[in-house]
Amino acid sequence: MRRKRNTVTAFAAFLTTLATVTTLTVAPAEAGGRVAPTEAGGRVAPTEAGGRPGLTGKSPVHPALWPHLAAYYDFEHPVRGNPAKERDLGFSRTDIDLVGGGARMRTKDGAHRGSRTSLQVRQVTPEAKGNDDWKAGVYGPSGVPTLRAFNAVDGMTVMGWYKMTGPNPSPNSNSASPDDLYGAVGLAGVLSGDSDGHAVRGLLEIIEVNGELRLVALGRRVDGGSSQTFAASQDWRTLLPVGEWVFLAATFDFGTGAMALYRNGQRLDGFYTVPGDPWDLSGPGPHRASPTDPRGIKIGGSFPQNTAERNPCDCRMDSLMFLDSAVSGDRIRAQYRRVTGTGW
Repeated sequence: MRRKRNTVTAFAAFLTTLATVTTLTVAPAEAGGRVAPTEAGGRVAPTEAGGRPGLTGKSPVHPALWPHLAAYYDFEHPVRGNPAKERDLGFSRTDIDLVGGGARMRTKDGAHRGSRTSLQVRQVTPEAKGNDDWKAGVYGPSGVPTLRAFNAVDGMTVMGWYKMTGPNPSPNSNSASPDDLYGAVGLAGVLSGDSDGHAVRGLLEIIEVNGELRLVALGRRVDGGSSQTFAASQDWRTLLPVGEWVFLAATFDFGTGAMALYRNGQRLDGFYTVPGDPWDLSGPGPHRASPTDPRGIKIGGSFPQNTAERNPCDCRMDSLMFLDSAVSGDRIRAQYRRVTGTGW
């Protein structure tokens, strides 16, 4: 009888311990339907909500980034029933269109060990004006409500993996001269609240600075106001050599006016190109971006609504992240290390 009583007691204790462990490893739901990711046993597991695709196993996203990860695209999650759209794995749930090539734009060329597929973007018909370039994004003429995280935001970050796959910049298909090239190469960015599909709140791109192409972070705090550009000092072709995956990040602090560029987790030397106070920060603060919902996201060129072509990129992109904070260099470096071996 004593042995049976001891067995029952031990089993009850086991159930109590199991319940405690389960309680500790379940992620609590946050406000707005978001589910907080939990790190358990060295594994980050953001929970699915509303039928959205979850990331199982070891997440390629560093846990410090999840609270700010408004939009995230790994190009491995087509929208069910519409493979020409990509699901957003961030908390905003802003699905994007794969414009021009649809599902064919997904390419079996992952940028890092946690990826299998990337997005191919490119110019299609350089000799003719049209709307057939391969690019991606989303556009809403009165703003995209799901991107409200960037409404009156203090700062933001755009980062991801990029691989040049052809000559850039591309021929200017809007010009009558066959020798004209575009003056910029679009990478990825968040549109401003009054954008026609080109103007941005924060953008990574390659653009002419004093007659020379440079890798830049371009930001605009106030809709319709002036932009500021922070340009990398190093030759962009060295920073983005053809055929090599590179991890880039651009940060925008709308409160202080500070901007920064990072390559493979390391901060780049650079300079601001617009003198004075283009973000109008001289008055009393706090200073934030305009209190408007962005009109969308553009990837691989302007006008994600496909009404025009401008600044295409002959390149592949992977694991694109749009964060509602100007994250620190330490966190950018940690994200790079997470998917390249160190810290994985």
